[in-house]
Amino acid sequence: MNRINKLFSEKKKNILSIYFTAGYPNINDTVEIIKTLDECGVDMIEVGMPFSDPIADGPIIQESSNRAIENGMNIKLLFEQLSNIREFTQIPIILMGYINPVYQYGYNNFIKKLIECGVDGVILPDLPLDDYIDSFKELFDENSLSYISLISPNTSNKRILDIDSISKGFIYVVSSSSITGKKSNFNDDQIKYFERINKLNLTNPIIIGFGILDKKSFQNACKYSNGAIIGTKFIQSISKSKLEESVKNYIFSIR
Repeated sequence: MNRINKLFSEKKKNILSIYFTAGYPNINDTVEIIKTLDECGVDMIEVGMPFSDPIADGPIIQESSNRAIENGMNIKLLFEQLSNIREFTQIPIILMGYINPVYQYGYNNFIKKLIECGVDGVILPDLPLDDYIDSFKELFDENSLSYISLISPNTSNKRILDIDSISKGFIYVVSSSSITGKKSNFNDDQIKYFERINKLNLTNPIIIGFGILDKKSFQNACKYSNGAIIGTKFIQSISKSKLEESVKNYIFSIR
């Protein structure tokens, strides 16, 4: 059982997952942010692998990715930064990014480093499900790695059930058909969408992301899921000069 599964076996509701971009605001901030988030009681962390053309991300996350690349961040350096992370925390850690940099790094090397660093799962929004099954699933299963798939309001029930059948971790429920960072008060159509998912009685927990900005929207998302992911607002809130303080202030505003 990896750390993601362990988390959901011990805690069923109000899971708080935080996304941030590796190498932002400064190149060496990755480990400090993870340590501080752990100290604040965050349940799970998603570390973004910067990419120059992130299809699902809004302008704030895009800018953080561009800044991180300018700072010199890449997958090789990220794995170097995470090499001793399990000496400091046992919080579930997921890498999120796009398939092109992973392809360039090399699939086998990528998976090897995930295991060496104690990373628990991966989110690759542009990796087709069939390609995951053909190229990754066997190795992921052998090494207790979770592959996290995204679903949206346009995803059919059959597709959701197919995703659920091959997933080990949780299902990432995109709250709306938009990029990250759009404010969401959950309209009637979104609520019907969440209710539709819950009626499917999935075997995996569900976590809602996109548009979760503050305590109110986090609590609202938790009404329809096991928890929520916050990325854009967290990235917007962290300070280059007072990193630890700004991380704590934001998390305490949610919790």
